[in-house]
Amino acid sequence: MAEGAGFFSRLANLWKGFVSLWISDIEKEHPEIAYENAINSMIEKYSKLKKATAAIIRRREEVSERLTMQSKELAQVNADLSVAVETSQDDLAVVLIQKKNALEKEVGELKGEYKLVGPNDASASSQVSYINTLIQQQQDVIVVAANDPNAVCPSLNQARQAKIKVVSFDSDASKDCRDVFINQATTEGIGESLVKMASELAGGSGEIAILSATPNATNQNAWIDVAKETLKKPEYSKLKLDKIAYGNDDDQKSFQEAQGLLQSYPNLKVIVAPTTVGIAAAARYVSSSSYKGKVAVTGLGLPNQMREYVKDGTVKKFALWNPADIGYLAAYAGAALASGQITGAEGEKFKAGKLGDYTIGKDGEIVLGPPTEFTAANIDQFNF
Repeated sequence: MAEGAGFFSRLANLWKGFVSLWISDIEKEHPEIAYENAINSMIEKYSKLKKATAAIIRRREEVSERLTMQSKELAQVNADLSVAVETSQDDLAVVLIQKKNALEKEVGELKGEYKLVGPNDASASSQVSYINTLIQQQQDVIVVAANDPNAVCPSLNQARQAKIKVVSFDSDASKDCRDVFINQATTEGIGESLVKMASELAGGSGEIAILSATPNATNQNAWIDVAKETLKKPEYSKLKLDKIAYGNDDDQKSFQEAQGLLQSYPNLKVIVAPTTVGIAAAARYVSSSSYKGKVAVTGLGLPNQMREYVKDGTVKKFALWNPADIGYLAAYAGAALASGQITGAEGEKFKAGKLGDYTIGKDGEIVLGPPTEFTAANIDQFNF
């Protein structure tokens, strides 16, 4: 097993070294272009990763079989690296390396292996073909962020019939077609946090709007439902929700929707975007418009993605959880399911490495923990 871990360590170091050299050359030649392209590419690619990723943890007993799988993994990494070079995604590469390293470390500790696969669009139908392939490969565990809670269910249930464990994370599948769901934080906690930040930024009164992902996104809709109920509380009675717009987790579409909201609602005080793509697109538009300093942007975003807009005063505060920890927890939950330590029943407990002990809640939900709020005072403490 040490040999396998060493291979991944060398591979990660090779990738880091190559990306560092490449970034340096690009920045020397065109620093302003490299920076802008990196931001835009990171937004788009992270969205695709968040919405379309399926990860599989597979146990190995023979070293020879492990080496064969590692060779295939290396070929895939080389292909992905070529895409990264062509699309100038420096900051994205850092995020992906962090998440990849976190998963590799935990899979190594679990004596398993993983693949990171997924389509290039946010449709559920595209995910289905990948799930079907994983079933044919007889994997032990499938970890999936569902683009639609129901559309992926027939394939996921086929996987379960084939004795493959199914873990959903970030965006849940229907509880009838997965074993457990790794939730970033409680739905109530996120929805209430979004309203609290909006109220603080609006000074307790005024008009706000929500810029969401897709109309069918499970997590987005659940958070928005809580937000709407929270707005009915007496302390938020002076806030008015003008509209819920959808940017389809596409950078340009989200940018245009943010522009449209401000043109349609001239008294708008806050845009709330519970999506990393939407908040970055809205901040980018506001930062370069006459609305800067007049309209606030908040929601859920990545520190590296939002740092520029926090530094220039466009964004005062936003929140998110650590994406590497979601993958970390999903890996341990998948291994616990595959080993028979847990079945997904409410009340069952398992240990997730450095994250500590977790207890499965109602409907197989496992909550990572509360989101972190980022401001100018603490954003430089985070690098993801």
